[in-house]
Amino acid sequence: MNESGYFFALGWEHIVDINAYDHLLFVMTLCAAFKFEQWKQVLVIITAFTIGHSLTLVLSSLEVIPANSALIDKLIPFTIMITALANVVNYNKSGKFSDVKVKYGIALLFGLIHGLAFASNFKFMLFEESILMPLFLFNVGIEAGQLFIVLLFMLSLWIYTRWLRGDHSKWNLFISGAGFGIATTIFLNAL
Repeated sequence: MNESGYFFALGWEHIVDINAYDHLLFVMTLCAAFKFEQWKQVLVIITAFTIGHSLTLVLSSLEVIPANSALIDKLIPFTIMITALANVVNYNKSGKFSDVKVKYGIALLFGLIHGLAFASNFKFMLFEESILMPLFLFNVGIEAGQLFIVLLFMLSLWIYTRWLRGDHSKWNLFISGAGFGIATTIFLNAL
């Protein structure tokens, strides 16, 4: 595999790896409050998350900001818990998330925190040349992995609401509740 493919694959694997379930859980919890018809808003939210984590990944990898892995291990489950709470509190009776701008802000802000976790996987490599292209390819791999997970998630939502005639508010409550519960366990284990 060439160097470009290596860094892309590294980013992809960091997201789709089942051992990276905290990131998968965050992405699914982030999307839970949105209906299938709101797929464009989901793409914007995932992009906001990517912008946030890309920024801190770059700054941390270039050693502009420090990455405290012990603190990050506590903050990541906390971001999932807050996102899950926001899903339930801001979900209105019309079946849509009441303030999409809040979700965009949550995604961007929490992306900054998740980027520091990505940096810990990226910083161990030694670079003889510029770090910028490997960072870019790593981020593209992460984004591709996130979009793949979101595609599977939205397909599951479509099957649940269209074929099984499930209620989206129950979907949101279940995914958000599961996200909150699992994140709480991760958070407590990180203490």
